[in-house]
Amino acid sequence: MTVRRTWATALVCALAGAATVGGAMAGDNATGDKAAPSAPKEPAPRGLVAFSAPGADEDLARQLGDVSLVRAAGAAKTPNPQDLFTSARADYARLLGVLYSEGYYSGVITIHIDGKEAADIQPMDAPETIHAIDVSVTPGPRFHFVRAGVTPLAAGTALPADYAEGRIARSGAILDAASAGVARWKEEGHAKATVADKRIVADHRKNTVDSVIVLDPGPVVHFGDLKATGNKKLRTDRLLAIAGFPTGKKYTPERLAEVQTRLRRTGIFSSVTLTEAEKLRAGDVLDYDLAVAEDKPRRMGAGAEIGTSDGLALTGYWMNRNLWGGGERLRIDADIKGIGGSNSAGATDYSIGARIDRPATLSPDTSAYVLTKAYKTTEEDYTEWGSQIGGGLTHVFSDRLTGESGTAYIWSKVKDDYGDTIFRQIAFPNSLTWDNRDDKTDAKRGYYGLLRATPFYGLGQTTGSGMQLVADFRAYKALGTEERLVLAGRGQFGAVYGPSLGRTPRSYLFYSGGGGTVRGQPYQSLGVNELYDGQLKTGGMQFIGYTGEARYGLTDKVGLVAFYDAGFISSNDLFGRDGEWQSGAGLGLRYKTPIGPIRLDVAAPVQGSTGGGVQLYLGIGQAF
Repeated sequence: MTVRRTWATALVCALAGAATVGGAMAGDNATGDKAAPSAPKEPAPRGLVAFSAPGADEDLARQLGDVSLVRAAGAAKTPNPQDLFTSARADYARLLGVLYSEGYYSGVITIHIDGKEAADIQPMDAPETIHAIDVSVTPGPRFHFVRAGVTPLAAGTALPADYAEGRIARSGAILDAASAGVARWKEEGHAKATVADKRIVADHRKNTVDSVIVLDPGPVVHFGDLKATGNKKLRTDRLLAIAGFPTGKKYTPERLAEVQTRLRRTGIFSSVTLTEAEKLRAGDVLDYDLAVAEDKPRRMGAGAEIGTSDGLALTGYWMNRNLWGGGERLRIDADIKGIGGSNSAGATDYSIGARIDRPATLSPDTSAYVLTKAYKTTEEDYTEWGSQIGGGLTHVFSDRLTGESGTAYIWSKVKDDYGDTIFRQIAFPNSLTWDNRDDKTDAKRGYYGLLRATPFYGLGQTTGSGMQLVADFRAYKALGTEERLVLAGRGQFGAVYGPSLGRTPRSYLFYSGGGGTVRGQPYQSLGVNELYDGQLKTGGMQFIGYTGEARYGLTDKVGLVAFYDAGFISSNDLFGRDGEWQSGAGLGLRYKTPIGPIRLDVAAPVQGSTGGGVQLYLGIGQAF
């Protein structure tokens, strides 16, 4: 039996969402022969499906074979007759879709089950055993557009390049053109824009397609009311405030997407669904329903990293994302560093802090925060205890750009061989962060940039006034079609302006060496000796660091990294004579896990007077 499919109205059916009927598209013609005699009921052998595509090129034949369900079912270890029969009937639409997508509209598709066309076998008469299935797809000639039009078009509409006179009449090009036309009208505020008519004619004598898509833009629409459901612990008034629904403003898809982004950004919800009303209200106003599902409010996490000289570092956090029912996020962070390290005679550092963020405080994209922190740091020549309390605002300018500004009171005590020094200050931290990396733990492309400026005013005789400036820039570029090779670079800068070294709070000074700056050099091994006639080592007033990495994926899980790090510390002038450089280089292994790659780096000193032999680093996530 042969089922010949001319599909004269195929594209109209596709755009209208027509269903398959009995294995053939509505409007098709089919002829059939008598059924073959029933075969003896025996177990189906392996390799019972024969698939051919006479006249198809290699690429088309591959596509057809890849979408065939019956071909895959026949390759099973023990093929099931019911699965084979169901797959065979479903294959008509799947194979037809491939032909349409490549511009073939006169194809012939035959699927014989033991000599009988699968489309003619009723579901109630499905065979109990199947001995042979023959699938044949003859694509026929390729069709080209004789006309490709969309009307009316909004100004600035960019239609697909493939949807043009003389181009291959791929069904996807027609659908993409219709989608592009509707999308552009929506961007202009016509929320109910739709496809009103499809005038598509396939000429099988000339192998051409005449296509005209007629759009109905509808009126310019403004946002109406938002009705929220599904929230249980989060108050409705706060839910609406966080959403920032633009009631009264002109409709744009971007404003709608912003609402969903704000809600997802809180981390409170496991799902967020916005549904527009079927009809406009008087005045061309469009209402929406918001359905949310709340996630578990509490979350906790931990991390660990170890280095030869850095020692073991343990970090952990606990978070509640809806503390008082208004979307407030409480996060408590704690860390212990330097456990068993060779720096500072094996002394450990610790810190603990808490921060509460309240979203939608001054605007839907502006949140307020308060924080407090206490810490202890042990360096080579001194020990520091400190604490701070402060607050401020965070504003999300876009998905990539975030800014923060605040005020803090900071107290610290430094103990060294010459006594105790108290530093007290009022600080005004400000930062901008740009992040468009494709993956924050294992980026292959994109950029990250941080700029932080912290003016501070010293209180008392021991603390000066000035500003600390910090910058961190990272770039990633994947090479090759498989993107196995990734080049990554990082540049860091830090400086303190205003006070003398002795009157600068120790937490504002800079060191080089260790996992965060220069691998291969001991942890914070490069500082300056400027206080008490060179008898006391502290951090420097200026810092420059850069890192280059070449990351290569040996397999989908295992990768190799080669890297070079360098750092510069000065007590006074940037690149001045009083400064010193150090550098290190090495190799590393990466093993990908769901939470990020496990990192093992082996590095040795290259330049500088602080080298301490080979250093090892083990942690989770890329170095930057």
